[in-house]
Amino acid sequence: MNDIAIRVENLGKQYRIGKRERYQTLRDTLTDTVTAPFRWLRHGRSANDNGTPDHIWALRDLSFEIPRGEVVGIIGRNGAGKSTLLRVLSRITEPTEGWAEIHGRVGSLLEVGTGFHPELTGRENIYLNGAILGMRRAEITRKFDEMVAFAEIEKFLDTPVKHYSSGMYMRLAFAVAAHLEPEILVVDEVLAVGDAAFQKKCLGKMGEVARDGRTVLFVSHNMAAVRSLCSTALWLRNGRVAEFGSTADTGTRYLRSCSAQVDERTWLNPVEIRGDQRVYLHQISVQPIGEDPAAVITVGTQLQVEILFRNSMSHASLNPCMELYNAEDVCVFSSFAAPQVFPNGVIRATVDIPGNLLNDSTYRIHVLIVRDASEQLISQDGPTFEVHDVYRDSPYFGKWIGATRPPLVWQSQVVRTDAEQILLRPHAEPIRSEPIAPASPLVGIGNSL
Repeated sequence: MNDIAIRVENLGKQYRIGKRERYQTLRDTLTDTVTAPFRWLRHGRSANDNGTPDHIWALRDLSFEIPRGEVVGIIGRNGAGKSTLLRVLSRITEPTEGWAEIHGRVGSLLEVGTGFHPELTGRENIYLNGAILGMRRAEITRKFDEMVAFAEIEKFLDTPVKHYSSGMYMRLAFAVAAHLEPEILVVDEVLAVGDAAFQKKCLGKMGEVARDGRTVLFVSHNMAAVRSLCSTALWLRNGRVAEFGSTADTGTRYLRSCSAQVDERTWLNPVEIRGDQRVYLHQISVQPIGEDPAAVITVGTQLQVEILFRNSMSHASLNPCMELYNAEDVCVFSSFAAPQVFPNGVIRATVDIPGNLLNDSTYRIHVLIVRDASEQLISQDGPTFEVHDVYRDSPYFGKWIGATRPPLVWQSQVVRTDAEQILLRPHAEPIRSEPIAPASPLVGIGNSL
């Protein structure tokens, strides 16, 4: 028996770009054929060619094998060819070159909701969409109640879907598609469906499919979900295979390659040195503490910010300050050093940012140097860096709400069980609560700023 679920050899997909050609008559075609050489001599290229190629390779020279029962995460930047690969493997589009050999029934969650009719009710669309996806009527009937409960639309089951909210529409569409029983499941960005609670439910369903031993191809930009669900990762870059290996190693190198991190800003030219002729800023840097400087910064990484500046004043009382801004340009926090009298010379000031504090986002450091706690001498933007959420003990994989995410410790106690309530008499002493062992700090989602 063949243990390979998917085998791809020299696969390529080419698309034509540019304006769509208008309909031409036979006279137009003959005229263009006769005048083409003269246009080429006059312009040096085709009249329709604006200096850019009219074709683009979305995929090129892809070759890999996926064993049965493997859960593979497909990662890469936007435009890397991830969705195109899934469309080829799902037989939605034909490859331009090469071939893909697929063993087993394929179920695709690509365009969720394709085939829904707005005038039909939710009940009718379940049968319609299930049939489009290849399910038999008996199979749909057997799983009908499970689909409805999964989508959470019991009250609106007999209402036309044109009256559904976008979230209800997507929940119902995903519920139908998720209850297929294919040997190979192809999923494209399931985390884009529904709200946070439903995303958690979708990922739980994905986990069930993976544990059943079926082959899964999962495209997502959420590396925490990819690491949790997938044993191997296929990294696509510019339509080609950049790396195919373990999720931990491949995911780390991918994050490092696409990170917007600029870990330092340096001003060496005196003309470019930031300052007011009394204090000159030379460098601002941010580095992980105790790790490889090139390592991916995760939510648990402890960071050190270093400010290097020259003081040309004698016995000046200075305060190095730092402000941290997130991707929404919201100040997460600010920090300043106690006033200190510095002599003339180069000063190095550092401040540590503890791990398990920052949320996954892009951050920008802004530095200020203040004299006598009142006069601002320097105000300068520093480096930017990204914090990635790649390891998590919580089953929730969506982005946490808030600017910070500290690991607050939660404790729960049993005040009284139902059985003890029945046995309790009016004259009996109150039952004391029994403490429960506190959960891991990373499990509870604490209040965020």
